Amino acid sequence: MTEQQRRIWGWWFFDWASQPYNTLLLTFVFAPYVVKLMGDGSAAQTVWGYGVGAAGVLIALASPLLGAIADRAGRRMAFIWLFSVLYVVGAWGLWWAAPGDFNVWLVMLSFCIGLIGMEFATTFTNAMMPDLAPPEDLGRVSGSGWAFGYAGGVLSLVIMLVFFVEQSSGRTLADLSPRVFGLDPETREGTRFVGPFTAMWFAVFMVPFFLWVREPKRPGIGIVAAARGAFPETLATIRNLPRHPSLLAYLASSTFYRDALNGMYTFGGIYAAGVLGWEVTEVGVFGILAAITGAVFAWLGGKADSRVGPKPVILVSVVVLALVCLGIVYVGRDSVFGMPVGPDSRLPDLAFYVLGCLIGAGGGVLQSASRTMMVRQADPSRMTEAFGLYALSGKAMSWIAPLSIAVTTQITGSQQLGIIPLIVLFVIGLCLLAFVRPNGDTGTWSAPSS
Repeated sequence: MTEQQRRIWGWWFFDWASQPYNTLLLTFVFAPYVVKLMGDGSAAQTVWGYGVGAAGVLIALASPLLGAIADRAGRRMAFIWLFSVLYVVGAWGLWWAAPGDFNVWLVMLSFCIGLIGMEFATTFTNAMMPDLAPPEDLGRVSGSGWAFGYAGGVLSLVIMLVFFVEQSSGRTLADLSPRVFGLDPETREGTRFVGPFTAMWFAVFMVPFFLWVREPKRPGIGIVAAARGAFPETLATIRNLPRHPSLLAYLASSTFYRDALNGMYTFGGIYAAGVLGWEVTEVGVFGILAAITGAVFAWLGGKADSRVGPKPVILVSVVVLALVCLGIVYVGRDSVFGMPVGPDSRLPDLAFYVLGCLIGAGGGVLQSASRTMMVRQADPSRMTEAFGLYALSGKAMSWIAPLSIAVTTQITGSQQLGIIPLIVLFVIGLCLLAFVRPNGDTGTWSAPSS
């Protein structure tokens, strides 16, 4: 294996290591478990929305500043170490979400610490993309990395469902008792183990990243001096965004469509548990199918990205996801797309499985192509700050999806109607995408004036 291949594989291992936070905690195991603990899908959806929305605000405010500091200091790896620790600590803390002794706000605090660690670490690892391969190969590298991450998510989910997560019978999907591992099914220790498991998974599989990924040496200044100048420099960059209309349009477009996609991921498991009455294991199977299609289509989408560019790939993905979101609204326990069904019908479950596969496929392609597009739009000399702005654009308005779902659900008392705001967000993102140039604002970059 060449040095470049090791560097690419090490970079891919970040996707593999970090994906379980999304797969196991944010969507398919822990979130549905919280619904069961609270006993009310609408209440859980509301609290989850407020908690994730608050974390998004913090991520939005800090990401561009941290990116500017890293670019000025000429190094990113120290930040990745720091946020990896937050990931592990936050994930591990979810062990204490015990039935009968459940403080939802303390659990949400721990969850948000880990989420913040994951998001910040992702900002810094994404900024390493241009150092991995020539521009024409970045789509393939990004798509393959996203597919590798999804594969890690699938494997981690299978392990949890087969060995640890209890069904209503107290046994796992493979008819095993968590007691085999010293875990008490009566206090849901098998399901709660998802937190420590996610933390350990990340710690183990980040080893190849830290061993194989080496940053090119760049001129830089001390961290303190870099931090001192980061705020005015970031403000100057933001003020100068109108001079780069394609970048501005892309950041705005991705603000809306990524927020809508994150809303689908965040509330998919909660929706299935509350509307369809699924057990955690059923939501987990749903997650496996979605992750498999996500892996396959992220890989295929990466090839399409390298062939035709990321913009048409993003456009098709957003259209598909908007239509899927519309379809979700019409899938409930008593009807499917307006057709009444009996209480014992499996049609609602099958329909939601199909929609889940489409979410996985569209989401994998969209996220992979989006980070490739960011590389095309950004100033090559300020890539970490650019991905900080990318995080800002994804998080500055990230309260819209969770909070609009929370408010709509609270007002209507319906989880199905609570999903409608996501459709609007996808449409807005699609309209703004029309103003994005495939290769960005080439030739317009200069140091911002403060």
